[in-house]
Amino acid sequence: MSETSYPGLLDRVKALFIDSIVVILAVTTITDIFSYFDTIPVYSRVIAFVCIFILYDPLLISLFGATIGHKMSRISVKREQNDTRNLSFINALIRFVVKFFLGWISFLTVTGNNKRRAIHDFAASSVVLYVQER
Repeated sequence: MSETSYPGLLDRVKALFIDSIVVILAVTTITDIFSYFDTIPVYSRVIAFVCIFILYDPLLISLFGATIGHKMSRISVKREQNDTRNLSFINALIRFVVKFFLGWISFLTVTGNNKRRAIHDFAASSVVLYVQER
């Protein structure tokens, strides 16, 4: 059995950077699609952008244990008490909201503990792990 390995700040920032690009591309694509229609209600645009921005991270983490950026960085987000299970959607949403509001402050706490958990990981009872090769 191999020892659990926790990614440091650099790998986590790399994943966040990739995810930022993915979200920007998604918003750009939706904007482009909307431009083909003469009348799109403002509330439809707001709902689309909010869904992309707010649901991207928690939905992918709860369903797949990782966002696109995490997958490309070979890391995943799991429950701290059972690192074989994905977070619930509610915990993934809590994690995202705390990460959003605290920003870089949350990430800077990664180096202060053995499991390299950020403040948003403590808030959601999550842990970030390197994906084990099979």
